[in-house]
Amino acid sequence: MNFVDILGYEMSSEGLSSDIESAWRSIESGTKGTYVACANPHSLVVANHDAKFKTALQGADILLPDGVGIVLAGKVLNRPLRERVAGSEFFTGLTSRAVDRGHLKYFFLGSSEEVLEKLAKRLRIESPHISVCGIYSPPFKNEFSSEENAQMIEAINAAKPDVLWVGMTAPKQEKWIYEHKDVLDVRLIGAIGAVFDFYAGTRKRAPKWICNMGLEWLPRLLREPKRLFRRNVISTPIFLGMLLRAKLSQIFG
Repeated sequence: MNFVDILGYEMSSEGLSSDIESAWRSIESGTKGTYVACANPHSLVVANHDAKFKTALQGADILLPDGVGIVLAGKVLNRPLRERVAGSEFFTGLTSRAVDRGHLKYFFLGSSEEVLEKLAKRLRIESPHISVCGIYSPPFKNEFSSEENAQMIEAINAAKPDVLWVGMTAPKQEKWIYEHKDVLDVRLIGAIGAVFDFYAGTRKRAPKWICNMGLEWLPRLLREPKRLFRRNVISTPIFLGMLLRAKLSQIFG
């Protein structure tokens, strides 16, 4: 894979199709623990003050540039990325690829039982080549106990999935994967957050034309202003400040 350094993080620069091919090669190879994560401006700002989250992002085997701000940063720093790759597009792309390349077993960890059931039902209808071999809704809390972690790991390994999708929101999902990926009997692990809700239909993703304009964040902010205020209104200026400092360092050394 080809990567470019964006503010200390090695982002995949190949684009959606190549990222899916890289993930598929990992699945076919039988190698365990290949880990895919998504990076956006807010996550990089949060990681500046959360060492475990920073380590988890930097430790991803495939770090997707999931945010127009990341693509902008690549241009400003003369380290161009082919395109923005959203977690939703990666999930649906890998699922579609399995039609031509072979059967896959999915396990979903995170969210609520209601969302997981709706997600699994849609997959059974639209993607019969995918087997949902397990779903698990963990307790809604900031940190899990050792016993809770052991139960999740046991359930996943007993199901023997090819792909584990984790949707517990950032940074919890990335830190959980990074901490436990070496004991999971899974070939590919993806941290995809809100994709669970998007695919289940419990939350709407912005129309494609808005996503193409780099404005996917706007309708989400209007729908959930309290939850997304910090992400969009506070983190964005901080991220731009980080980018400015990186550019000045690049120019003046």
